[in-house]
Amino acid sequence: MHRQNGFTLIELLVVIAIIALLMSILMPALQRVRKSAKAVICQNNLHQWAIAFDAYAGEYDGSFWSGDIMSDGLDGYAWCIPLREYYSNQTDMLFCPMATKPREEGAQDPYAAWGPIEWASDLRGSYGMNNWCTNPAPDVEFIHEREATKDNWRNAYNVQGANKIPLFMDCALIEGKPYDFDTPPEYDGDISEYMVSALQMKRFCMNRHDGFVNGLFLDFTIRKIGLKELWMLQWHKSFDTNNEWTTAGGVQAENWPKWMRGFKDY
Repeated sequence: MHRQNGFTLIELLVVIAIIALLMSILMPALQRVRKSAKAVICQNNLHQWAIAFDAYAGEYDGSFWSGDIMSDGLDGYAWCIPLREYYSNQTDMLFCPMATKPREEGAQDPYAAWGPIEWASDLRGSYGMNNWCTNPAPDVEFIHEREATKDNWRNAYNVQGANKIPLFMDCALIEGKPYDFDTPPEYDGDISEYMVSALQMKRFCMNRHDGFVNGLFLDFTIRKIGLKELWMLQWHKSFDTNNEWTTAGGVQAENWPKWMRGFKDY
């Protein structure tokens, strides 16, 4: 009699169990590789934005637009209109690869893109600007009647400590103006409403890259930024980098919301 070749039921079960075990080991590694790849793409996008910002500043003696919607309208307010000719139709630049779907299509923060905007219905994205880096007219004392223009970084060139001044980064909205007393998000995805001051650090404090966001600085360098490190950056001229949310300012682990306590301290 000829013996039949094949697997027994027990052998098949053992093989399936081994495959399942290997998959359980490999899947987290693959997820990490995928996230790392998206973080690299995000930083590459910011390199392209660095070129655009630098090109604009180079045409205006280092200065950016005014940031003053009351005086100069939309053309002088947000980065997307003044920079449009510099990024043209390269719409991929507008999105961090971790946040490509707008909220209007059901995406949830921190992985949601902003847009459309009432005054620019064709625009969507997931990066935002530090709007303290604008150049209002000398006679404008406040923006929105509350944001002192004396604190603005008006020029991108020859600024001491420019590598500590955030310019453009992962953001829940198109722009933000953080203060050193801004509180952290109560949960990941807790963002401030538009036009709300003193809460706008929340727009940038999102866990898109495993405890970090990617950012472009005023010296046009790019690097990842720890979420707790956001309170140590020089967002505006009077921003106290030893504020209550820093180690130097005496922050304790229990002061942070639970979702942030495991992240690196600064």
